[in-house]
Amino acid sequence: MGRPFFDQLVGSPYSVALPDLDDMSPMTDFADRKCKPCEGGIAPLTSEQATELLTALHADWKLSEDSKSIIRVFDFPAFSRTIAFTNAVAWIATVEGHHPEMTVSYRRCVVSYTTTAIDGLSDNDFICAAKIDRIFADS
Repeated sequence: MGRPFFDQLVGSPYSVALPDLDDMSPMTDFADRKCKPCEGGIAPLTSEQATELLTALHADWKLSEDSKSIIRVFDFPAFSRTIAFTNAVAWIATVEGHHPEMTVSYRRCVVSYTTTAIDGLSDNDFICAAKIDRIFADS
């Protein structure tokens, strides 16, 4: 990409030009995968499985105490960057059909993933987290 990712996002207050995830260089195998619909009927990942899969993500991702979610805090130099990032996460969630919980403040966004249908973690959580790692690395 010619300009840093967030410069592209905040270039216009009315439109957001988002990159095609397929055109980005690979960061992890998870970032190159697509989420699969999950409507239950499968077991959530165990704590041991989740801990192992965390190694494929940025070190700032943490496993919750109950091992049912992964969480990462993202800090930004300005509110516009926080909102641009939040919009990019929303775009990934829409494309993947898997949505995080986000807490947004002036210079911070906290992202938490869990798979509600199975009350725990699935590969989908790690796929989306890896895609977020990829766009944050481009910022």
